Amino acid sequence: MQQHILSVLVSNKAGVLTKVTALFSRRGFNIDSLAVGTTENKDISRITIIANGDDYTLEQLIKQLNKLIDVIKVKNLTSTETVCRELALIKISGIGSDERKEILQFSEIYRSKIVDVAPDTVTVEITGTTDKIASFLALVEKMGKIEMVRTGTISIERGRKTIEV
Repeated sequence: MQQHILSVLVSNKAGVLTKVTALFSRRGFNIDSLAVGTTENKDISRITIIANGDDYTLEQLIKQLNKLIDVIKVKNLTSTETVCRELALIKISGIGSDERKEILQFSEIYRSKIVDVAPDTVTVEITGTTDKIASFLALVEKMGKIEMVRTGTISIERGRKTIEV
């Protein structure tokens, strides 16, 4: 099964996200990542969906999405050049001063930010690809207990291409 990136422009109305995700569920597609936000037009939201499945099922899913009234445009970004980013807040607790120094060094290397420091915790904000975040986690998870919150992946095509409404 291949990982697919879909960018779905929809009307910014209540219930639209439920209709979109219900289609994935009915087709047996598991959504790995889901991010929703308004676009430059407050009446339109962009849903970025990362899901795994076969090409045929994805093609059928896109056809079904296009039939929904509130769906404006569906674009499969899987095979296009895109910029993909994710945000994570990672709190490392139960650490001492040596681990704190190490986390500060790792944060510089990974171009992340320390957003909160308490006597025995450090909270780091990191943005980047899923792989970059996983790599950072692998370094810091053995230092203390980890609590993490992640956004879904957001994606946009490189260059001057835009999704026409």
